[in-house]
Amino acid sequence: MKRDGEIIKTSFVGIAGNVLLVAGKITIGLLASSISIITDAVNNLTDALSSIVTIVGTKLSTKKPDRKHPYGHGRTEFITSALIAMIIFIAGALAIYESVTSLIAGEQPVYDVYSFIIISLAIVVKIALGLFFRIRGKKLLSDALSASGTDALMDSILSFGTLVGAVVSFFSGVHLEGYIGIVIGLLIIKSAIDVFRESASKIIGERTDETFAKGMVEEIGKIPSVLGVYDLIINNYGADRNIASVHVEVDDNMTAKEIQALERTIGYLCYEKYNTIMTVGVYAKNDETEGQKEIKQKIMDVAADYPEIIQTHGFYADEEKKVISVDIIITFECDHAEETYKEVCKRITKAFPDYTVHVILDRDFSLT
Repeated sequence: MKRDGEIIKTSFVGIAGNVLLVAGKITIGLLASSISIITDAVNNLTDALSSIVTIVGTKLSTKKPDRKHPYGHGRTEFITSALIAMIIFIAGALAIYESVTSLIAGEQPVYDVYSFIIISLAIVVKIALGLFFRIRGKKLLSDALSASGTDALMDSILSFGTLVGAVVSFFSGVHLEGYIGIVIGLLIIKSAIDVFRESASKIIGERTDETFAKGMVEEIGKIPSVLGVYDLIINNYGADRNIASVHVEVDDNMTAKEIQALERTIGYLCYEKYNTIMTVGVYAKNDETEGQKEIKQKIMDVAADYPEIIQTHGFYADEEKKVISVDIIITFECDHAEETYKEVCKRITKAFPDYTVHVILDRDFSLT
């Protein structure tokens, strides 16, 4: 709740700052008959709207889980960021439209020293707001705040372009603001596309941050009875809201009671240290007999012939029932994964003709 409250406070700062900028720029724009300054003011109005969207999105993301959404509403923040990207895009499109319109109409603004002072102050304020949002967004893990920060910094560039156009117009009589507005509008649209692409990627489902995943795997691996950690899958449902699963390798002779105690230990560790609800699966080491060791070594030797296979785990061999099972992970960079998989299956099956062989093609969800 503290994080959500901080995001809302930061958004209110943005609303207040942008409302003041709108009032100042509208006044100067009307007095100078400058379409670029008025457009800049409208752009600041969309920034205030972005902050309102952030507040609404943050409020919705804190709703408690329900029957229809048992994982909570944390991903609303990603949607909020995408909406802000659309607002940024509209602001860029409006800047281009107004600039082209002013060029066609042949409008000639009239500036004075006070206009330069107001525009310069606006640039400083927008840079300050942009950096403030970016810093807070990074600290609070808020994509929406980070997107608003990007928007504010792009606005400072727009305002700087307006200032350059005004200075040139004042001293030389050459009116460049329309052309400058088009260029800056294109830059704003590019920024909007970048923000939207990042938000969409997170909505689709990104690979977990490697540092976070590695830290979790290392902590689980430190538990004495854990012999290996595999198949870590982390699903993100908002900042610091994760539901995950993992497989751990244990000694063949552990009892069900000991395994349950281990699962609880891992579950508490992940929840308390990483705010992650963890489901734990178990692999037996499967190396009690010489036969199992030989089978495992042969499979490892086959896998070693393929550089694209980055991990082999989950080995299981039942010499009595004549069943072998193993998981392999092929790197995403491999463009012939299916062919490699079929070839490995064929080689292992050929090496153990008396066994039923199951080779499972696993995914590299987090790290190996």
